[in-house]
Amino acid sequence: MAYNDISLREKSIVFIGFMGVGKTTIGEMVAKKLYRDFVDIDQEIEREFNMPTSQIFKEHGETFFRQKEKEVINRLSQQRLKIISLGGGAFLQEEIQEICLSNCIVFFLDLSWNSWKERISLIIDNRPVLQGRSLEDIEKLFYDRQAIYSNHHSKVETDNLDIEEVANYIVDSLKTAWDIYQP
Repeated sequence: MAYNDISLREKSIVFIGFMGVGKTTIGEMVAKKLYRDFVDIDQEIEREFNMPTSQIFKEHGETFFRQKEKEVINRLSQQRLKIISLGGGAFLQEEIQEICLSNCIVFFLDLSWNSWKERISLIIDNRPVLQGRSLEDIEKLFYDRQAIYSNHHSKVETDNLDIEEVANYIVDSLKTAWDIYQP
């Protein structure tokens, strides 16, 4: 199903950004405000394998996980009226970028390095990609991925905003776009 086959109002919405920026939390809130179903891709895969992402990485490897991730995203991105949160590394795959950008509305949730760094202690234990890395390595990873995340339909800078403010901004901008492009 191609991008133009689904009306703008019915397209699923995808959140991308570095791990720990709030894609799941913000996505859940946007889903409630728009009366849509929310899907976190990592949680979907964890449910299928009945184990956390970190264990899937250990037992099956990152390549296996990335393939499964692509299959799940491909299936869900073709559905209507979903709010989908991608894992921080999912958008590194060119195929996933193409799938999401052609089938959905993609929001990049951007957070500065300094603001993100304040969250590291909250997320480091359950992010396999961060395990064993120095802060300098993580910073390099953060900046390397920014170029990947530049492929989006809309960017939301989340520094100094709370979850409610970000969710309201996204919902308001979507409703404005829907009114402009498909009144």
